[in-house]
Amino acid sequence: MQKKGSSDKKSMTTGALSFTIMSNGFADGPSQALRDYLNDHRASQVTMVMHPLVGGTGDAHKITYYKKGKAVRNKDVRLYNKPPLTYGFDLFVPSRLSKDTAWFGFNNLGCIRGIIRRKIGRSKKVIYWAVDFVPNRFGHGFATKVYDAVDRYVCKHADCRVELTQEGIDGRNAYMNIQAGDLAPTIVIPMGAWLSRTPKTTQESWRKKKIVYMGHIVERQGVKNVVEAMAVLVKKDSSITLDIVGGGPDEPLMRELARGLELEKHITFHGFVDDHKDVEALLADATVAVAPYAKIPDNFSVTSDPGKVKAYLGASLPIVLTDVPPIAKILKKSGAGILCEDNPESVAASILRYLTDEKLWIRARAASEKMAKEYDWEVILAAKLKEMDVI
Repeated sequence: MQKKGSSDKKSMTTGALSFTIMSNGFADGPSQALRDYLNDHRASQVTMVMHPLVGGTGDAHKITYYKKGKAVRNKDVRLYNKPPLTYGFDLFVPSRLSKDTAWFGFNNLGCIRGIIRRKIGRSKKVIYWAVDFVPNRFGHGFATKVYDAVDRYVCKHADCRVELTQEGIDGRNAYMNIQAGDLAPTIVIPMGAWLSRTPKTTQESWRKKKIVYMGHIVERQGVKNVVEAMAVLVKKDSSITLDIVGGGPDEPLMRELARGLELEKHITFHGFVDDHKDVEALLADATVAVAPYAKIPDNFSVTSDPGKVKAYLGASLPIVLTDVPPIAKILKKSGAGILCEDNPESVAASILRYLTDEKLWIRARAASEKMAKEYDWEVILAAKLKEMDVI
């Protein structure tokens, strides 16, 4: 794929190149997968910058420098954090960065900084890697107008734009109302999983009767339905348990709900787990995974490719989910998942199908393991980075 604003079209090898990754948030996602892939292949230099995404997650902008696959320096820049007012800090932190052969912006502010660097010869190629599409991101006001203006600019001036799904491409294009010929070349890179390193469930896992939810604890994720479903499930079988892995603004409400339903012995809230290897171990220790996205107007999962689903597949877990994300129908067709409605009774009934039918569970586990092979990060990134002509 040719890049705008440059005549350099040479094919490049990873070991001779340097990369900058500009992202937000600290959950495992495509920016971390890209970092790991580049470091595994001993890129000359990788600089990873992680800015705060939401309030309440600390005030540190974390910068890590890698050389030939090894972390050589860590730096935290602490600033006042009150999104979206403080997102502007992302344009300037850190204040100085080395030259790079490819700059990856996992949000539009990170991308526009790369475009500025390209103009002054600090970056050769700039990739806008969008991890979601949200119309009217901050409501109908000035902040959204600024966000949309920046988004339109980077979608036109980046060397390449990445979306997680075709629905994301179509949705953003329609929202921006820009002719396709005026946009940067765009490709789909779905969420993946590291299959070689990820522990898997075994055929004995069915007997554990353990449900797992991984992800952000907010309304759109449907966590309330999972907690309330447990009240139904434990009446059927008191040995059923639930692990909730992750944090978020609704976590205190969910803990209170669990106490009110007298489910403290059945639900474990792990909070945010820093090491993704620990998350993978919790997934592999489960029987069924849940992703009951709420059917609400502002749920951007309708155009996204949720990372939790790929993590579940990576652990060979049967999945219960609503038909909100595009991958839901694929899971159902493959036999790896059961679709439920957006209410606790349906969530509970769908989970029970797996917990009470071992043959169904075994077939779903095998289908999950098979489907996961389509989303191996090692395979996806090797192909797509070549397609973007950055390696």
